[in-house]
Amino acid sequence: MRLNKYLAAAGLASRRSSESLIQEGRVTINGHVMRDLSTVVDTEIDQVEVDGRPVYVKTKDVYILLHKPLNYVTTVKDEKGRDSVVDLVKTGERIYPVGRLDYDTTGLLILTNDGELAYRLAHPRYGVEKTYIARLNKKINDHDLQQLRRGVQLVDGKTAPCRARKLGKEIVELAIHEGKNKQVKRMFRKLGFKVVDLHRAAYGSLQLGKLKYGQWRNLKPVEVLGLKKLVGLID
Repeated sequence: MRLNKYLAAAGLASRRSSESLIQEGRVTINGHVMRDLSTVVDTEIDQVEVDGRPVYVKTKDVYILLHKPLNYVTTVKDEKGRDSVVDLVKTGERIYPVGRLDYDTTGLLILTNDGELAYRLAHPRYGVEKTYIARLNKKINDHDLQQLRRGVQLVDGKTAPCRARKLGKEIVELAIHEGKNKQVKRMFRKLGFKVVDLHRAAYGSLQLGKLKYGQWRNLKPVEVLGLKKLVGLID
């Protein structure tokens, strides 16, 4: 499918307006800027973005909650040929992970083809809280917990205040609303700890419930509405 037709089919703009977006260098395919109006999109594998935001051609909205297992990447394709979380979910629509979980991190992951919701959920401006459980390489004390709560100075800025509580001598529940790269691991590393295991237990009000590693389910309509309210898409 021609790129301008793809953008129009996604409801982003008319074909003529889509051509302007392409010529202005605002459209990328798999991370590469495309200014050629004759560019063809492979709708099965190509990831198209406009101004850094994913654009999809879809027939219906899909919202998935997945319990991510170890050793899966949260990208659609991987240059190293590693397994992707997308391969775990069987649906007729192309879906994409909301944000990322590291290859060696487990837990709750949302996948969808709703580009606007995905963008807002992942953007730190909307302050969606994500709860992690970290098992550390040594005991943690109350002073360290207070430092986590106040914020930790990283190379790309100080982290925002967060919630932190001890679940065991070496186990901490940490709830953050930012999206810095590898933030949880870096926060603990700054305080002299190594994260042995990391698990995301909640995303906003969503929890995994009885889902086992690799299992997934469709979000309930009330859960989708809750997410949309959380990020201001509906009142």
